[in-house]
Amino acid sequence: MIIDIFQDTICPWCRIGKKHLFDALQQWNGKPASIRYRSYMLDPNTPEAGHPFREAMLALTGTPQALDRMLEHVTAAGAASGLTFHFDRVDKKPNTLASHQLIKLAPDEKTGAVVDAIYQAYFEAGLDIGDLDVLAKIAEQQGMDGNELKALIQSGAKQAEIEQDLQYARQLQISGVPFFVIDNQLALSGAHPVETFLKAFEKVNSPEKE
Repeated sequence: MIIDIFQDTICPWCRIGKKHLFDALQQWNGKPASIRYRSYMLDPNTPEAGHPFREAMLALTGTPQALDRMLEHVTAAGAASGLTFHFDRVDKKPNTLASHQLIKLAPDEKTGAVVDAIYQAYFEAGLDIGDLDVLAKIAEQQGMDGNELKALIQSGAKQAEIEQDLQYARQLQISGVPFFVIDNQLALSGAHPVETFLKAFEKVNSPEKE
């Protein structure tokens, strides 16, 4: 069972949705799953230096009160899933291209851990995941060569693969993430609960599909 996850590294609901998916997989007793991480950029026009976080988010929510309510909602949803969010530490909305390059450059067996580490760095420590030094440190913590990683990102490594993912997302008419494609048969948009993922696994693995 192949599961494609379209996600962006500054998307809190992508982090929550990934956690729900993996919690469901821990309960799943059917065919083992192979995960493919697909790049998606919520705002590909973000400058390399990024935007101030609250300023960028206020442009979406309209008022400080609405923004605070939204962040409180995400924080509570994360806590219910066992995830921590410290939006008070986040001061930048970065361009996410380099972080997607890191994910693509990671060895297959480390990709999931790298994704988690990027989320943790941004949402818990408030680090700028558009900064190559931050990404190099994340890579080193996962047993990769930080200096080599920085050089590869600067050379444009994996950008063609990222563009392929973005093009695939356009073909699927994906307008928001997280977005999950299960075994090329069933699509789920949003951070669905564990039970929904389990039902989806059952559906794509039902006897009628054999």
